Amino acid sequence: MARGKLRIYLGAAPGVGKTCAMLSEGHRRVERGTDLVVGFVEHHGRRRTQVMTHGLEDVPRREVEYRGSAFGEMDVDAVLARRPAVALIDELAHTNVPGCRNEKRWQDVEELLRAGIDVVSTVNIQHLESLGDVVESITGVRQRETVPDEVVRRADQIELVDMSPQALRRRMAHGNVYAPDKVDAALSNYFRPGNLTALRELALLWTADRVDEYLQQYRNEHSIRSTWQARERIVVGLTGGPEGRTLIRRAARMAAKGSGSELLAVYIARSDGLTSASPKELAVQRTLVEDLGGTFHHVIGEDIPGALLEFARGVNATQIVLGSSRRKTWQYVFGPGVGATVARDSGPDLDVHIVTHDEVAKGRGLPVARGARLGRSRLIAGWAVGVAGPTALTLLLTGTGATLASEAGPGFANEVLLFLFLNVLAALLGGMVPALASAAVGSLLLNYYFTPPTHTLTIADPENIVAIAIFVAVAVCVASVVDLAARRTHQAARLRAESEILSFLAGSVLRGETSLEALLERVRETFAMDSVALLERESDVAPWTCAGSVGGQDGTPPPERPEDAEVDMPVGDHLALALSGRVLPAEDRRVLAAFAAQAAVVLDRQRLAQEAGQARELAEGNRIRTALLAAVSHDLRTPLAAIKAAVSSLRSDDVAWSAEDEAELLEGIESGADRLDHLVGNLLDMSRLQTGTVTPLIREIDLDEVVPMALVGVPEAEVALDIPEELPMVAVDPGLLERAVANIVENAVKYSPPDRPVLVSASALGDRVELRVADGGPGVPDSEKDRIFEPFQRYGDAPRGAGVGLGLAVARGFAGAMGGRLTAEDTPGGGMTMVLTLRAARDRVPAGPGLPVQVGSAPGTTERKGRPAG
Repeated sequence: MARGKLRIYLGAAPGVGKTCAMLSEGHRRVERGTDLVVGFVEHHGRRRTQVMTHGLEDVPRREVEYRGSAFGEMDVDAVLARRPAVALIDELAHTNVPGCRNEKRWQDVEELLRAGIDVVSTVNIQHLESLGDVVESITGVRQRETVPDEVVRRADQIELVDMSPQALRRRMAHGNVYAPDKVDAALSNYFRPGNLTALRELALLWTADRVDEYLQQYRNEHSIRSTWQARERIVVGLTGGPEGRTLIRRAARMAAKGSGSELLAVYIARSDGLTSASPKELAVQRTLVEDLGGTFHHVIGEDIPGALLEFARGVNATQIVLGSSRRKTWQYVFGPGVGATVARDSGPDLDVHIVTHDEVAKGRGLPVARGARLGRSRLIAGWAVGVAGPTALTLLLTGTGATLASEAGPGFANEVLLFLFLNVLAALLGGMVPALASAAVGSLLLNYYFTPPTHTLTIADPENIVAIAIFVAVAVCVASVVDLAARRTHQAARLRAESEILSFLAGSVLRGETSLEALLERVRETFAMDSVALLERESDVAPWTCAGSVGGQDGTPPPERPEDAEVDMPVGDHLALALSGRVLPAEDRRVLAAFAAQAAVVLDRQRLAQEAGQARELAEGNRIRTALLAAVSHDLRTPLAAIKAAVSSLRSDDVAWSAEDEAELLEGIESGADRLDHLVGNLLDMSRLQTGTVTPLIREIDLDEVVPMALVGVPEAEVALDIPEELPMVAVDPGLLERAVANIVENAVKYSPPDRPVLVSASALGDRVELRVADGGPGVPDSEKDRIFEPFQRYGDAPRGAGVGLGLAVARGFAGAMGGRLTAEDTPGGGMTMVLTLRAARDRVPAGPGLPVQVGSAPGTTERKGRPAG
């Protein structure tokens, strides 16, 4: 069965018209005779959207029971049974109610696609999983409902639904998106012009990347190698030399002239690893490219111009930036150079820019060949076999009378082969020089002892001269081949080790996992040193100190200055990596330079992280101080003004107050004082929480002993208490719990309508006890549920004088101090429910753990103890 096709309308922001666009397409397809149904469309009370569903077959929703309420979700089985050609399914990132077959709606859509049903769906850019952190940093709201990017990328068609921020805000002001009572709060928070502009840019860039993928796929399928200049892409060819920074900056300026231009830097290395590039310089250039918004690429290729052109055409580049050659004049006898070759072979679709720099014609260092390092024991063995071996073989053969004239001997040809065997063995063990020495000794011994006339260096038979000459030639050739193989083997092993080390460094850069201590320990282990330290100084005359305090060293006490170390690797002007233990060979310094550059990057990253943490603390402190000043200037001043006015009235001699008037004024004074006491108490509690001085005294107690005490100041008619008697005891601090419950209930009463009392209920589940405070107010969106617990935050259109916004923050802080947690949920039917989860006492657990205690009007439950239910 063929898989269905997925079409997605991607919205730049909520309210831009995704659902309307999807329904319009549904009507067009129905008019063309397509069998289409509405699997799920959420109109959110928008009349225009609701009208557009008329005329389309709607599959009835499935009712799902959850916590005593019924919710409507898409009936996947009904859609599969109906088996239409196309299904319209809104809100791809939606999370299904617990009890549904799949957790997320995009998983429901996957089932329909596997069944061969085409699906048209919608999703907003802020719901893409990879953009969650970006959207949160822009809007301050964390998206709880997300969809994996891969699900959206796999869509057969993606259409962007866009609208200017001004037009969207006008739509909202006209009531076309949200209810009128929520418009002002939305326009002043999430739907600010800056937020909408940023979301719009995210959507456009994400869609542009998707278009690039489609274009690249089409070019690959049709084997198109020429450049299509749909977008400016500038490739910078780097050699690892100091001129690279000039080229990168020049290319970045070129890219900045065109909107949407892309910068790519590429370094092409030969596969044999022989290169004059500086790892330190490459690391600096990589950082520079990334800081300028480009990407860095490392490519292996034997033909540098060909590899560069292949890379440029592969990424659909339009321009190539190269530096003028650093070769001297005489070096051009080896060829025209990379720049000239690239310019000649680029063709009409690629522009090549040759940029001058300070390193022109200063020459390039030639790569240094690595010799085979066989070790002392192998060299001794090679010399022993190459020199002593032929001598011993001669004694063995002559001692048994095995000469050329003796019929019992092996024969001259076999004797030559025996000497040749020793020669090959010497080459395998000791390399070229012992093999050549073996060839010389062997040829002399063959001439003196085994070719007539014997015991002279004269050779009578010309055939023997040829045989000995061939023996020497073969010995030299074999020694050369064996030595070359040994060199290549040594190079391969060394390069493999270097690649593993550099791969480790690159991975640590990408993941940001390596600490400075771990990196220095890796340096010491890699080079078998006694100690290693990263030293720094503030100026040229300042003393050297260990960077990062103790974290900037590893091993035995390191040298105090780079000059005192066996090996020092400078990193900039005021930073150096110092190693003690032994002197490193020159070829090891390249990898050491990469380690040094990475150590500098890690040190900078750690310091930036510390500075960012300090900046966050300062910003949070400034925010709290500003909010506190605002609270003191208004919320504390208002009751003081009321108290002052009442006292002044009572002390006035001009008015004769009746007993009722005096009682009313005194009641106002008492109410203002209580309000001041409550506000100051919350301020002191928040101060204790922020300074970490809250020390709970945990003991076991029943909820019905604490909760009624927390409701003393709340009118009875505004709260209904429902706590079962069979609840287990909880391990809490009674004082902290009472303050937390009082703040939660006060907040709920503030927002709940007068005709709908706040319900305070409790239930047990396993080793936990949940206290739920449900109000019937306007509720809070999922995106704001965490924000309401922050200090000095009041959601929406809270009335003036409703407090400084510390009640829920203090309640959550006290809950955490007792080992519990406070979260917010939606109340079925409207409103918000605060869920306070507490630890049950160990010695009293309800029967049948895992089964929640039923809360309601069943026998065994009690209304508010000591007072009638509200």
